[in-house]
Amino acid sequence: MPALLQPTSPLLNGRRTSEPKNWGRSCSSQLPTLQTLSLNRGAASKTLTTTTPVAVPTKDSAFTLPGWRNGKSDQRTKELRLNDAFLYLEYMVGRGHAPNVDQATQLLYDLCKVNKIRKAVRVMELMVSSGRTPDSATFTYLVNQLCKRGNVGYAMQLVDKMDEYGCSPTTATYNSLVRGLCIHGNLQQSLQLLDRLMQRGLTPNVFTYSFLLEAAYKERGVDEAVRLLDEIIVKGGKPNLVSYNVLLTGLCKEERFEDALKLFRELPTKGFRPNVVSYNILLRSLCYDERWEDAEELLAEMGGKDCSPSIITYNILIGSLSFHGRTDQAIDVLEEMSENGFKPNAASYNPIIAQYCKDRNLGAVVQCLDMMMYKHCQFNEGTYNAIAVLCGEGMVDESFSIIQSLGNKQNYIMHDFYRNVISFLCKKGNTLAAFQLLDAMTRSGFTPDSYTISSLIRGLCMEGMLDEAVEIFDVMEENEYRPDIDNYNALILGMCKAQRTDFAFDVFEMMIQKGYTPNETTYIILVEGLAHEDEAELAAKVLRKLHLRNAISRSTAERIGMQYDLDLLLD
Repeated sequence: MPALLQPTSPLLNGRRTSEPKNWGRSCSSQLPTLQTLSLNRGAASKTLTTTTPVAVPTKDSAFTLPGWRNGKSDQRTKELRLNDAFLYLEYMVGRGHAPNVDQATQLLYDLCKVNKIRKAVRVMELMVSSGRTPDSATFTYLVNQLCKRGNVGYAMQLVDKMDEYGCSPTTATYNSLVRGLCIHGNLQQSLQLLDRLMQRGLTPNVFTYSFLLEAAYKERGVDEAVRLLDEIIVKGGKPNLVSYNVLLTGLCKEERFEDALKLFRELPTKGFRPNVVSYNILLRSLCYDERWEDAEELLAEMGGKDCSPSIITYNILIGSLSFHGRTDQAIDVLEEMSENGFKPNAASYNPIIAQYCKDRNLGAVVQCLDMMMYKHCQFNEGTYNAIAVLCGEGMVDESFSIIQSLGNKQNYIMHDFYRNVISFLCKKGNTLAAFQLLDAMTRSGFTPDSYTISSLIRGLCMEGMLDEAVEIFDVMEENEYRPDIDNYNALILGMCKAQRTDFAFDVFEMMIQKGYTPNETTYIILVEGLAHEDEAELAAKVLRKLHLRNAISRSTAERIGMQYDLDLLLD
């Protein structure tokens, strides 16, 4: 089957050809017909026997969902009960019944909390189809969850449909979209959305301005953010201290501390009194630059102006002291923190653990981890990355032993625990340590699955090691392990995120030649890769062809077109 696009440059030569690829040419008639992404349906009747019997309501009354929030508290049982409730909802709405709105809304929230976002969207669709439209707060929550997970296009579609559903978007709804677009580098679209918000008679608030200012300094520099703030004020906008704190952050990130301090001192003349967040921004910059005396003066000023430190203040001090090797002082701050009524969290302990690992002080590492467990402080991704610092000190087996011990103490299923640890490391750019620990894990009986392999591929691509990511496939085949489509999608996505969409299409062609059938996700990644490299016209052309050949559903094509502002005319 011919490739979607005809590549011209070799995959592994590490060079971009001077001639542009003819990426749009090979959307051939032999593209597979793909079904749109859908949820598992029809299984409700098989699972209802596992739940508490529920009385069947009349057509006019709302039915009650089986309880999913009570009973055994282990994670797997909770998820099974949650899935049963979802399937029952789908089954009953399919038979013409309407759910209890409060229960259905809670189900939507709980599905989002366990990252079942597609099922949460489906709950919303079922509520609307049954005549029980969610309220504006529920729509806004779902829009926010979609944006957090990168599904900004779908979120935009959902907002567009709110009026049709009889529920008007609010400023908070638009703020979720503005933030989602800003996070993904679409400042211009965010500004257009701001105009749309105001045309509807809604008033932007301080959160709207803060999201825009943060995006401006990240994309175009803090001076551009200052200009944007001036424009907002001229147009009648009324930013508050949060907006100025964003500018302080931008100045500090650009290492313009004197400018930041000047703005900080000017805040009272603008009608604002610096708060603990303002002080923390400056304090972080001072501490990581080892300007300890200036930092002490700033802390004393906070006390003199009745501005109490927060847990973030303490964590800044602990993190910077640990970073510079002053773990004894960091421990002192940790103890002072507890004495002053603050409960240390993982972010308080992780820098200390990382420095102990760098110092090869295993006893102190174990003691610190034991203290966390004793104080019921949950480990997070940063904790495992801190322990992995040992790998860089040549102590891979010791690092693995500690991680294995933590898994056992927390009664995790070790296979799931190991693959999550690998994922945590890769997400934080710690891929070398992930490979080193994977070797120790496999010697202990762990067999990496597709999810683990995809994590490693994404990690390598994120760190710019594209050739090494491709070599994983050679290693898999040498060991008679056939990669799956998710592995290829991870590689294609990694190439696109590394701004090497040309390589991504090389991988696509290689995948086709090896007999793999792309799915809708594959095509979405490639089209979005083109859009991110400012190939909007080509992205729109490819997207139209894919839609015409049923490789991408109309809904998906419209979502991508909306998210990237593509000139897309569908038949």
